[in-house]
Amino acid sequence: MRRPCKSSHLKVLKDDYYLCQKLTMLCIKSTNTNPCFNIASEEYFLKNFTDNIFLLYINSPSIIIGKHQNTLAEINTGYVKENNIIVVRRQTGGGAVFHDLGNLNFSFIQTVEGNRENMIDFRKYSQPILDVLNKLGINARFEGRNDLTINGKKFSGNAEMVYKNKILHHGTLLFSSKITDLTKALNVDPLKFRDKAVKSVQSRVTNISEHLQHPMDVIQFRQLVMDDIMQMYDDAVAYELTPSDISNINYLVETKYATWEWNFGYSPKYTLQKFVKTRGGKIEFDIDVKNGVINDIKIFGDYFNHLDTSDIEKALTGIPHKEENIRKTLSNFPIDDYFRHVTLDELIEGLF
Repeated sequence: MRRPCKSSHLKVLKDDYYLCQKLTMLCIKSTNTNPCFNIASEEYFLKNFTDNIFLLYINSPSIIIGKHQNTLAEINTGYVKENNIIVVRRQTGGGAVFHDLGNLNFSFIQTVEGNRENMIDFRKYSQPILDVLNKLGINARFEGRNDLTINGKKFSGNAEMVYKNKILHHGTLLFSSKITDLTKALNVDPLKFRDKAVKSVQSRVTNISEHLQHPMDVIQFRQLVMDDIMQMYDDAVAYELTPSDISNINYLVETKYATWEWNFGYSPKYTLQKFVKTRGGKIEFDIDVKNGVINDIKIFGDYFNHLDTSDIEKALTGIPHKEENIRKTLSNFPIDDYFRHVTLDELIEGLF
């Protein structure tokens, strides 16, 4: 059963006759490049629309973390901070992916009959994308569990989730992304963390633009994909977000997708082990974190001190494993008395 025709959500680019027909595929092209907004919009459409949805969006530089991942174990925190890369946790499982303005993202949200196992079908929702690329003369393939490749190199990773009788399938499409940024942003020391979270698997990647017979930019490619999907589905209708849609999505952004609690604090229990070399000597940190909060911390090293560093350990226990909170706590201590010739910034570096 679809939403009533009088719904304020239904602002489609068709005549009034179609407003009261059974529309099973609303095609939406987001013009917002805020990754928090676009990831939140998927949850909004999934949980509030009865229509099927096809969504295209482009995000500003960001890392999108799988629902069950330890965020800090997936990102290069120094590079992410230095380059103002936004980190957002999504609803679906799988590994972390890098988005930028050269990366096109697609989502299918559809009602499906059958049991939950039969609803998961990566190939079904990837095929329309492969069809578009094949028409462009690109020999793109579905490989492995959920990857799309060209000449054995990955250009798309996909993820799915089931909500009631609906499936959300979404994927990345590397079109003209900065591969160097992707590599650096996700370059994490695998020995730094011990946890049971799902780990990302790094693959050789390629951009779609490198394989085109005739050049185009990502905006032109986005329109090509949308046009093809509109033709592929007989019941496809273009849809524009209403002020109510935007307001509801922004509420999800403010209360969930832009919060530290969701993007970092939701991470499973983990242990961080790291050491830093400072002018005052080597310092090693061993930190247990649960529900985003430091549960236990031990500090070792060959540094010199006047006061007992156990004071620092006690002060950090029970606070969020978040730079803002840790910096505020440590600012109350005369750091040089606890770690001779060591700066506050060097301590912060060792804690992440």
